[in-house]
Amino acid sequence: MNKIKVGVVGTGFIGPAHIEALRRLPNVEVAALCEVTAELAKEKADGLGIARSYTFDELLKQDDIQAIHICTPNFLHYSQSKAALLAGKHVICEKPLAKDLHEAEELVKLAAETGLVNAVHFNLRYYPLARQMKSMREKGELGEIYSFIGSYLQDWLFYQTDYNWRLEPDKSGDSRAIADIGSHLMDILEYITGLKTVAVMADFNTVHKTRKKPLKAVETYSGKMLQPEDYADVPITTEDHANVLLRFDNGNKGVITVSQVSAGRKNRMSLEISGSKKTFSWCSESPNEMWIGNRDKANEILMRDPSLVNEDVRSTITFPGGHNEGFPDTSKQMFKEVYAAIAEGKQPEKPTFPTFADGYRELLICEKILESNKAQAWVTI
Repeated sequence: MNKIKVGVVGTGFIGPAHIEALRRLPNVEVAALCEVTAELAKEKADGLGIARSYTFDELLKQDDIQAIHICTPNFLHYSQSKAALLAGKHVICEKPLAKDLHEAEELVKLAAETGLVNAVHFNLRYYPLARQMKSMREKGELGEIYSFIGSYLQDWLFYQTDYNWRLEPDKSGDSRAIADIGSHLMDILEYITGLKTVAVMADFNTVHKTRKKPLKAVETYSGKMLQPEDYADVPITTEDHANVLLRFDNGNKGVITVSQVSAGRKNRMSLEISGSKKTFSWCSESPNEMWIGNRDKANEILMRDPSLVNEDVRSTITFPGGHNEGFPDTSKQMFKEVYAAIAEGKQPEKPTFPTFADGYRELLICEKILESNKAQAWVTI
């Protein structure tokens, strides 16, 4: 088998997650790793068992590397995706696709011109029961959609002393909670329901208006108590928490809440979709079960099982019922579809995976949500 050789750019949390998922595909080889310096790239590559390491410009010159995964901070996504496309590489980019709509639009156009495979890592679509909800809705089992209630809650920025590059707008953009986790929620909403969000009304809250930025590298004080002089006070302008009212193109309504300051919620996405026939409810903390609500008979629990889900959902499931699959499997299932396209050498006419165009769509919604919060008014999309 001639394996597709891949280069991964960035080694924070999500880069190694991509690498682990890619290594579970039989037709893919993670051949190279890229970091900001050659020394750091070598250190990280050695730690991850990857033979070759490069800086970004060097990686693009490697003729045998067919696909590039962009797993860097947000402000680098546009320039690195553009450079990779111009170098003739297929591109899988972390979200957000870019920092603004102009950049995202340029990437969508360039990707279309090249015909190269392009994808944005909205991997949460690939929980099997998310696709099951979509499939059941397409078969008419949900009926007309009355409402959507969604939340995405985390606690990793709960304390004033919690700090990360995502708190800095020059690196992450003008929105944080909405752009980071709200984008997943808005993407999966439209993916499952088939609805388009046509207007938004947003209200943000910055709980910690000043945060304590550590002046030492995390590794140097892990497990130790810092002194006041070890911090710098940094003003925060992006949201810790956001509520957004939604209007859909079928005339009905929805609401989402996102928070990065909800104690005890490590990474909890929850969806409740009510229709004229049933209600579907699902939560990422128990991703292998889906609640189905009925008015005139007992409610139901559907367990993730390839023998019980719809036929068009089975490709997203690897293991039999009772053998749980979770977050790492979502990336594997997404990359399986992406690399089937890469094996063909071009972007499909109707991709099953999220593309740069989907990345543009989520940036558009996020920008309108930002605009609404600033105006404290309804904004049309």
